Amino acid sequence: QVQLVESGGGLVQAGGSLNLSCAVSGRTFSTYAMAWFRQASGKEREFVAAITWNSLNKYYADSVKDRFRISRDNAKSTVFLQMFALRPEDTADYYCAADRQGWRIGRQLMTAPTYGDWGQGTQVTVVS
Repeated sequence: QVQLVESGGGLVQAGGSLNLSCAVSGRTFSTYAMAWFRQASGKEREFVAAITWNSLNKYYADSVKDRFRISRDNAKSTVFLQMFALRPEDTADYYCAADRQGWRIGRQLMTAPTYGDWGQGTQVTVVS
């Protein structure tokens, strides 16, 4: 079983930055597609960003494009989400997710049902 542990959340002022990390157990992390989703209080979980196993393809929600950056370090079995120019509407619990069918690309990586393994989440609060 794959375990995912997010870290790096916290409280930040609008316009600030945060860096999230997700450490993944398992010896085949390098074959997984990875993603970040978020869920604000009272709202449905929404896609934020995704990255293919080889980092060649990255996908972003329109709401975070140009402000967030997803990356991964396969040697450390970790995926990152750098968040810049944060806004109050970015406030949410952020979850990382793994797709062990690592061959998927495109819009499939932007939907929650694609991912079979999820972390517990890390809270991000942006105050104005």
